[in-house]
Amino acid sequence: MAHPIMFDAADPLLARLRATCLALPDAAEKVSHGRPNWFTTRVFAVYGGSVRGEHSHPLLARALLFLPDPGERAALERDVRFHVPAYHGPAGWLALPLDAGTVDWDEVTELVESSYRQTAGVRRVARLEDHRGRPRG
Repeated sequence: MAHPIMFDAADPLLARLRATCLALPDAAEKVSHGRPNWFTTRVFAVYGGSVRGEHSHPLLARALLFLPDPGERAALERDVRFHVPAYHGPAGWLALPLDAGTVDWDEVTELVESSYRQTAGVRRVARLEDHRGRPRG
């Protein structure tokens, strides 16, 4: 039995996040467990998640789930905007609700790119660096 779709395809937050994710080298989208996932060889971002123990709680329904840079994780965990999502949380992922006030899309882009850098592989990250005009390494 397939998972039910757990997002609104016409959601403008989803559209904006999709554009951010698909702008990365070789990024693709698939729906897994009822939610949009962006990946290369591994998933680097998910739209929507659940709160551990309260799966119907709406807090993370319209959130970016991402794998934070290990050096930034502690600071993000101290920020009240970030949450540990069910399922992905034990693997080190965090969630940022996108519908809880004004979204800083530059911050969202940085979080997505950081997650991508950890999962995409050396060649794809080098292509991203070249595209961004940043020095490699």
